[in-house]
Amino acid sequence: MKVIPARLRPLQARFAAVAREVLMPHAATVDREARWPEAGFAALADAGLMGLHVPKRLGGLEEGFSALVMATETLAQACASSALCYGMHCVGSAVIAAKATRDQEERYLALIAQGRHITTLALSEPGHGSHAYLADTELRQDGLDYRVCGIKQFVTNGSYADSYVVSTKASEPNEQGEFSCVLVDGSAAGLSWLAPWEGMGLRGNSSRGMRLDNVPVPRANRLGDEGDEVWYFFQIIAPYFLIAMAGIYNGIAQAALANALTHVRERTFSHSGESLARADMIQDKVGALWRRAQQARLLAYHAAELADANDPDALQEILASKVSAGEMAVEVATEAMALCGGTAYGENAVQARLLRDAHAAPVMSPTAALLRLWAGRLLLGIPIL
Repeated sequence: MKVIPARLRPLQARFAAVAREVLMPHAATVDREARWPEAGFAALADAGLMGLHVPKRLGGLEEGFSALVMATETLAQACASSALCYGMHCVGSAVIAAKATRDQEERYLALIAQGRHITTLALSEPGHGSHAYLADTELRQDGLDYRVCGIKQFVTNGSYADSYVVSTKASEPNEQGEFSCVLVDGSAAGLSWLAPWEGMGLRGNSSRGMRLDNVPVPRANRLGDEGDEVWYFFQIIAPYFLIAMAGIYNGIAQAALANALTHVRERTFSHSGESLARADMIQDKVGALWRRAQQARLLAYHAAELADANDPDALQEILASKVSAGEMAVEVATEAMALCGGTAYGENAVQARLLRDAHAAPVMSPTAALLRLWAGRLLLGIPIL
């Protein structure tokens, strides 16, 4: 059974070419030096892949969730850091496109489609943990425009993006809620960067803290309406983010399993000349890991398909897909390392990098516990918040 929909396979081939020719050769360096994947982004731009969620009339590909999970999965098999950076650019693009004004289409989306503009999310804050729909960052009225004050953390593509989708409190009491989003340009006065975060895995994503010190933001850079709390977060931001992450963790697991299969096929015992792959215990383990990985992949693609069809049950499937992919990636990467033995435990070994990358899943917001809670509430007909 082909997991990737037939209509997306030509597009998948374009991502696979970039992954194979550019991302994979640079992956070790990106990880070892915690280097942002500049060469990978340049290649994605040259291949016309930066506008995944930008309307075709603006030069983009006008794709949805199925293409996003396919893209991040494909890229993550070569370099998970690059896949995360690209995925967050795509999520930011989708957020902009959801309620873009004509002005925002011209100043942001058209440039994104041309490969001339990188965007990303800046939601997380030190005081809110997994609750990324909450913000202490202030949006203050400044005549007809705004000023933004606050601190964000774990901003992927931090200091490399051209714009940032920043969540704030509404500038004044609002019946819709307090969650608002504005676009802050990377060159804006008053924006500064905290020290780079040194992670165990996904080391090349340039995850940094952002300080916003009275940053001027034109009213034209507001995304949607002030206080678009539940609609904006749970219908746009969270679904695209979670689908992107499900793809990344599925890609990590696929790479780990593929490396393990190569090892057990090629590894032979000197005393018998027999391949490790001939051992019953190895065959059983490989079959179990493949089944586990395939289950998570199928759930992710099914959730994406439902989301593309605007199915009312899509959100609970999306929540579950990130949980399933993350837990599976940790399991498969761990067992794949055991299959490869001591050679996989080297400091710069590919399997070691994949294992470290997979272990971002349990801690990356929203955590599995929170996603399970939200899914349970949806299933029980209880408000998600």
